[in-house]
Amino acid sequence: MRFPTNLLIRGCVLRRFRKLNANPSFRIEFVRLFSEQSWLSEPGNPIINWPSPVSHSIAAPDLDPHPPVSSNLISTEAEFSESEFTAICDLLRNPSVSPGAELEAALDESGIKPVNSLLEAVFENFDSSPKLLLTLFQWAEKQAGFRAERKLFNTVVNAVCKARDFDSAWMLVLKCLDGDEQQQPEVVLGDTFAIMIRRYCRAGVAKSAIRTYQFACTLGHVSDSVSNSNLFEILLDALCKEGLVKVASEYVKKRRAFETTWVPSIRIYNILLNGWFRSRKLKHAERLWAEMKEDGVKPSVVTYGTLVEGYCRMRRVEIANELVKEMRREGIEPNAVVYNPVVDALGEAGRFKEAMGMLERFLVTEPGPTLSTYNSLVKGFCKGNDLVGASKVLKMMISRGFIPTATTYNYFFRYFMKFRKVEEGMNLYTKMIHSGHTPDRLTYHQILKMLCEEERLALALQVSKEMRARGLDLDLATSTMLVHLLCKMHKFDDAFAETMDMFRRGVVPQYLTFLRLGEELKRQGMSDKLRELNEKMASVPHSTKLPDSFVEDKEASYARRSSIIKRANVMSDILKDCRDPRELMRRRGRASSKIENEEVGET
Repeated sequence: MRFPTNLLIRGCVLRRFRKLNANPSFRIEFVRLFSEQSWLSEPGNPIINWPSPVSHSIAAPDLDPHPPVSSNLISTEAEFSESEFTAICDLLRNPSVSPGAELEAALDESGIKPVNSLLEAVFENFDSSPKLLLTLFQWAEKQAGFRAERKLFNTVVNAVCKARDFDSAWMLVLKCLDGDEQQQPEVVLGDTFAIMIRRYCRAGVAKSAIRTYQFACTLGHVSDSVSNSNLFEILLDALCKEGLVKVASEYVKKRRAFETTWVPSIRIYNILLNGWFRSRKLKHAERLWAEMKEDGVKPSVVTYGTLVEGYCRMRRVEIANELVKEMRREGIEPNAVVYNPVVDALGEAGRFKEAMGMLERFLVTEPGPTLSTYNSLVKGFCKGNDLVGASKVLKMMISRGFIPTATTYNYFFRYFMKFRKVEEGMNLYTKMIHSGHTPDRLTYHQILKMLCEEERLALALQVSKEMRARGLDLDLATSTMLVHLLCKMHKFDDAFAETMDMFRRGVVPQYLTFLRLGEELKRQGMSDKLRELNEKMASVPHSTKLPDSFVEDKEASYARRSSIIKRANVMSDILKDCRDPRELMRRRGRASSKIENEEVGET
C-alpha cells in the first residue's frame, strides 16, 4: 500500500487509529501534518533525484499497525507458514499473556511445530523482549525433534545478555555443555562466549568478562574452533570500546609477565591504540606508539588508520595529515580507513572547503571514496546547519552510484530533530520508504524523540506501530519516550499499561520513569495501579540512579529558587542608585553576605 500525498488524512487516520488504540479516551486532533512539496525541492527544480528502490523485495510502506507478516522476513523457501509466524507474534504481543508457564501453555495449544527458521524470524521482530524470547526458546527445546542451531542459540544468549540477565545466559550455556557431548561443538563455540564478553563489557563488568574468557579457554572444543588469540583480542576490543582500556592494558601486561615467550600481535597494539584514543588519553596513546617503535613492531595500514582517526577525534587534523605523509614514506599506501577519518574531522570542524578538497584527492586514488566518506560529509554539513550543502553531497553520492543508507538519512533526521522541523522530518521519512530504503532503529528513535518533544501523541503512537510492523521491537529508549509523553498528556492508564508491558517483555523501566509515573498515579488516586507498579519494580533488579538534572528534594529546590529571587531583587535595588563599578562590587558583596547570614539563621 502506498502512502497518500498527505500521510495521515482524516479517513486513513481514523480507520488505522481505531485498530491501534486500545483506549477510546484518546482524542485525535486532525491537523495538516505534511506539505506536498519535498523538503529538498523547489517548484519545478528538484534538488535531489531520489534513487529508485534498491530491490523489488523491499516492502512498500504499509500503515497497518499489525500486518499479517513482514514479507522481508519470510522467504519463499521458508520451512514454516505465514500463519504460524503470525500466530506466535500475536501471542507475544498479547499483553494478557505473561512469559513462563502461561505463554508455554498458549504455545502448546497453538499446535505449532517449532523449527529454527521460524524462531529466527520471530526473534528478529522481538529482539528487545528477552523474557518472551527465553520462554519461546525453552518451550521449543521441549518439543520432540527440535534441536537448536548455533545461530538461534547465540541469538537468545544475546537477547538475555542485552537485558543483563547473565544468569539465564549461563544457564543456557552450561545446560548445553552438560548435554550430549557430540552436539557441543555444533552449538556452543567461541562466538557464544564472544557475545557474553561484549555484553559484560557493555554492562561495565570487566571482571566477569575476563572470567568468561578464562572459562572459554578451558574448553577444548572452543579452543579448536576459535583460537585463544582471537578470543583474547575480542576481550581486549570489547574492553577498549566500552572505555575500559586501562583494564585491557593491565591484563596485557600481566599476560606478558606470566608468559615470557608471548609477544603481542600488531592487532593487539592496534586495539590498545584505538582504546586510548577513544578514551581521549593522548599521552597514553603516544607512549604506546613509541613502545611499538622501540620493540620493532612494524605498523600496518590499520595502525596508521587508527592513529589518524585518533588524532582527528582529538581535533589534531594537522598531525593526522603528517602521519599520512609518513606512511607514504614507509611505502604504505593510504586507503579509505586512513582518508575517511580526515574527511570526517574536517567536516566536524566546519572546514568544508578542505574536506571537499580531500574528497577530490581521494577520487584519484585507486580505492576512491566510500559510502562512509560521503556520509561523513553529510554529517558535517548537517551538524553545521548547512542543509543545502548536505543535500548537494547527497546528490553527488547518488550521481556516483552510491545508494544512501539509513545512516545517511539519520544525519538529516538529527538536523530536523534539532530544529523541531516535524513536517520536514516526516516528509523525509515518507520519501525514504518510497525510495525503497528501510529505516533502522536510530531512525525511529530520532523520529519518536522529535514527535514526543512536540507532543504529537497520535503520530508518535502511529510511528511506534510502524516500527514494530517493520520488525523493530520497542526497546527501553522508545518505550521510555512513549511513557513520558503519555504522562505529559495525562494518559495515565495508557502510560501504566505500557510500563506493565515493558515488565512483561523483560525491559526494566528507568528509575526516573518509575518515580514520575508513581507520582502521577499517587496524585490521581490510582492506588491499585501504584501498588502493582511498586511490586513489579521491587521484583526485578534495577538501578536507583537519577539524572543530575532531576531534583527529588522539592524543599531544597524551592529554597534555592527563593535565594536566587532574593539576590536578584537586592541587585535590582542597588542598580537603581549606583553607577560606580567599585561601589557596586562593594554593595553586592555586603548584600550577599547579609542574605547568606539570614539563610543560615533560618536553617
